[in-house]
Amino acid sequence: MASAPIDEESNKGSMWVLDQTLDQPMEEEAVRLRNMYREKKFSSLLVLRLAFQSLGVVYGDLGTSPLYVFYNTFPSEIDETEDVIGALSLIIYSLTLIPLLKYVFVVLRANDNGQGGTFALYSLLCRHAKIKTIPNQHKTDEELTTYSRHTFTENSVAAKTKRWLEAKSYRRNALLLLVLVGTCMVIGDGILTPAISVLSAAGGIKVNHPNMSNDVVVVVAVVILVGLFSMQHYGTDKVGWLFAPIVLLWFLLVGAIGAVNIWKYDSSVLKAFSPVYIYRYFKRGGLDRWTSLGGIMLSITGTEALFADLSHFPVLAVQIAFTIVVFPCLLLAYTGQAAYLMKHKEHVSDAFYRSIPEAIYWPVFVVATLAAVVASQATISATFSIIKQALALGCFPRVKVVHTSKQFLGQIYIPDINWVLMILCVIVTAGFRNTNQIGNAYGTAVVIVMLVTTFLMILIMLLVWRSHWILVLIFAGLSLAVELTYFSAVLFKVDQGGWVPLVIAAAFLVIMYVWHYGTVKRYEFEMHSRVSMAWILGLGPSLGLVRVPGIGLVYTELASGVPHIFSHFITNLPAIHSVVVFVCVKYLPVYTVPIEERFLVKRIGPKNFHIFRCVARYGYRDLHKKDDNFEKMLFDNLFVFVRLESMMEGCSDSDEYSLYGQQTERSGDALLRENGNTVSSEVELTQSTIDSIVPVKSPLRGTYLVRSSGSQSGMTSSQTEVDEVEYLNSCRDAGVVHILGNTVIRARRDSSFLKKIAVDYIYAFLRRVCRENSVIFNVPHESLLNVGQIFYV
Repeated sequence: MASAPIDEESNKGSMWVLDQTLDQPMEEEAVRLRNMYREKKFSSLLVLRLAFQSLGVVYGDLGTSPLYVFYNTFPSEIDETEDVIGALSLIIYSLTLIPLLKYVFVVLRANDNGQGGTFALYSLLCRHAKIKTIPNQHKTDEELTTYSRHTFTENSVAAKTKRWLEAKSYRRNALLLLVLVGTCMVIGDGILTPAISVLSAAGGIKVNHPNMSNDVVVVVAVVILVGLFSMQHYGTDKVGWLFAPIVLLWFLLVGAIGAVNIWKYDSSVLKAFSPVYIYRYFKRGGLDRWTSLGGIMLSITGTEALFADLSHFPVLAVQIAFTIVVFPCLLLAYTGQAAYLMKHKEHVSDAFYRSIPEAIYWPVFVVATLAAVVASQATISATFSIIKQALALGCFPRVKVVHTSKQFLGQIYIPDINWVLMILCVIVTAGFRNTNQIGNAYGTAVVIVMLVTTFLMILIMLLVWRSHWILVLIFAGLSLAVELTYFSAVLFKVDQGGWVPLVIAAAFLVIMYVWHYGTVKRYEFEMHSRVSMAWILGLGPSLGLVRVPGIGLVYTELASGVPHIFSHFITNLPAIHSVVVFVCVKYLPVYTVPIEERFLVKRIGPKNFHIFRCVARYGYRDLHKKDDNFEKMLFDNLFVFVRLESMMEGCSDSDEYSLYGQQTERSGDALLRENGNTVSSEVELTQSTIDSIVPVKSPLRGTYLVRSSGSQSGMTSSQTEVDEVEYLNSCRDAGVVHILGNTVIRARRDSSFLKKIAVDYIYAFLRRVCRENSVIFNVPHESLLNVGQIFYV
């Protein structure tokens, strides 16, 4: 939306107006802008194509569970054939209650505009309650097109839940810790899934060669894993097209084999659809049957990856793939294995391969091995997605994020995490050497992630969906009844391999929590040590301060006030550039911030000081603070702001000036889009220089008509605009210097031992190995100036 050209000759009527043609299409433009950033409406053909692709990315883990479920359920032997029917009944109802009902039809609906995972749920909660631990949000952020939040009535359940969460800081910290635990367990899942899937598939070699050493199987599995992780840089889109046909063929094969086995061996296993056999199963076996739940629970592994991988595909595509292909084929596969075991109890250790008709054994073995590789892909992609979200919310050290698809921004690759996962996965595979103990570890990770998702979903249903408390109670009751039962079972197997995900999760939890702690403390330091505007206004030649040609971009985490790094810089080197721009890059709990709403520009101090602030706002799906043309976009918005400001007479030079006008009454709000960018200028206007401000209806949060007090002021302002724009261009030509703070955090001498370890060693180490800000902002080395400072916590 551009302003109408100003004719200086005819501008004697003392009023500047925006394009009159804007009034008519206002409503249509508002609807178009808001719909643009909602989840895309895909065509039917594209949905089917994406449903096909989702098989290769999302469902590989869930689909390869038949390789090892019965072996982990009965690791020694089967006592009675009816135990097989009881175990099958548990598998059937577990698949129905958790993946189908809970995740596909409920949890997937809680996506954040197509983004899934625990951090997506946390972002939804952050938008509806003030629970974010880094308080860098402002009410203007809530006006974003993609912010989308609901309002509450005063005494509603949602309002009461909101007040309860906000009342105590320990509740907010506990919620964050819960989210971090879930995230760490997903990472552990990304390590254990490739190990157990590939090792189980490779174990098929020994069925026809029983004398073969287990070392050969382990070596084959390790080679396959190294090859898998080496392919990740090609991206989910290409990997999905490569793997989707394999997984589709796998599901069709296991479904067909299952149907043949039911007909060939024992169709009486269909009695397992009656839940009565679950009761008989526990009544007859006692504690042994209870602990066997750890193996049965492996039938629903990969379900959390289904939700975390949602950013790669639309919800409808994932639902279609599951209900039409995945669910019926899995039911046939497990029922067919059970029918085979009814006649061959002694083959439980390799029931899947034994139940394959001999004529197609080796083709199925090849497809099973390839499907196991695909299963690993599901959790690897989920790990990338959830770490990207943690990174954006300040809960993970800065790492390189590569976006592998221009069409789907959710498809990413993180090189550092990829190689860490590969190394840990190879260690687990070579260390355990069998799927039984890995299965015990796997079950522990999966059930904890599911419990975390359930607790977050309860808050989502109360706070975001505002569901009736009876519906919330039904969802919580069914989910917790199943998941707590499984959780109690895996506790018995902590010493049999279940400790592995706990150790892995604990290591990542320490990393994430310490990094978040350091981030919060650094932000608090910036807030408490920021400099007053009076100090800025007091700068001048009398203090020996020199203004040198050029533009200085001072990067800070503050969205208001003058950062301490600036005063520290001037104290040690009493010279600043002719133009200074404080640049704040911050993340909001939204999946994306539209380009036209990304930048906020504000002037600080009098006009002749030429000091500005630019706030760049990003969502957790955006390109991680690194637009290739970030500097160009910044200056484009700055120049548009100067031209806009000249149209709005009477800008205040008060020393109470703040970015959002918090300390003085905000009486003007202007928005101008130019060259594809939008600059939001919140200008403080005084009645002494403005006759009136008439709001004009606009889809862009407040465009104003400004009536000036006379024709001469219009001419003067126009001339000032031209002069300042030319001045800014000349300063830009003189050179741009990027000033970054290198803040070192250290623990005080009287701090506890654990705090010293966390701050002085762990956080310091993470700061050294993570990516530098200069790399993230794409700053040329020759124009970089680092300013160091130390503070104690």
